[in-house]
Parts: sequence; structure tokens; C-alpha cells
Amino acid sequence: MSEFPAPAEVLPHRPPFLFIDEILELRPAEYGRGTWTLTGDEWWFPGHFPGRPTHPGVLMCEAIAQMGAYTVLTDPDRYPGKLPLFGGLDKARFRKQVGPGDTVEVEAEILQLAARAGKGAGKVLLNGEVACSANIMFIVVDE
Repeated sequence: MSEFPAPAEVLPHRPPFLFIDEILELRPAEYGRGTWTLTGDEWWFPGHFPGRPTHPGVLMCEAIAQMGAYTVLTDPDRYPGKLPLFGGLDKARFRKQVGPGDTVEVEAEILQLAARAGKGAGKVLLNGEVACSANIMFIVVDE
């Protein structure tokens, strides 16, 4: 059992679009690491791709963004009553196939925070190897 708040207690996302299951490590507004287990029942696997279910890379980028949002929103001094939204994505790389039944670790490091925006970097790891990496930018809006 995690010592940190459950992702659904912090993030506005809900299934089937909540991509963080458990938080393993957290330094609010600095760094977060969590897990996401793909059961194989996710709606995209039957069509992406029939006969070779492959987790979409763009959803790994979304998982990085969600881990970044969790990291920022758990800092009580930052953005109370605000919502960080995806503002951009740079240097996304997909290096390893992720599929049904895999458990990945999702990491996000916050590199820059300002009053209305921020930047971070993250990765999705499968068995300790990078499956996806990307730099993220976010804007902050009222909830």
C-alpha cells in the first residue's frame, strides 16, 4: 500500500483515462514515479493492432503528463484550485513495445515552474528499460 494519496484523489482523470495506478516515489513539485498496469482489457488493444496488441505511444506520453500533474498538484503551495493542462510535447521517443499484461513505471521530473506554466521531462520504463521518453510543457488554468 502506497504512503502517498491515490492518483484519483489528486488528479481529475478517471478510468478509462486514468493512467497511473500507484505512486512509488514523490518529491512534490520536483519528481514523481508511479506504476500503471495494462490489463489487456483497455479499449484500444483490439484495434491497435489486431493480432499484435500494442500500447499507443501517445498514451505513454499522456501517462508522463499525468505523473507530472500529480507531482505538481501534491505540492500544497503550488497551484491550489488550478489544473495543469498539456501545453506541448517535445523530443518524444518510443523505444520499446508495451502490451497487454505489462506493468510500466512512469517517471516525471519537473524542470521549470512559473505562475501559469511549467516544463518537465519523463519516461515510461518496462522492466527497467526505457519504452518512451518525452519533454512536456503544461499551462495552468482554473478548475
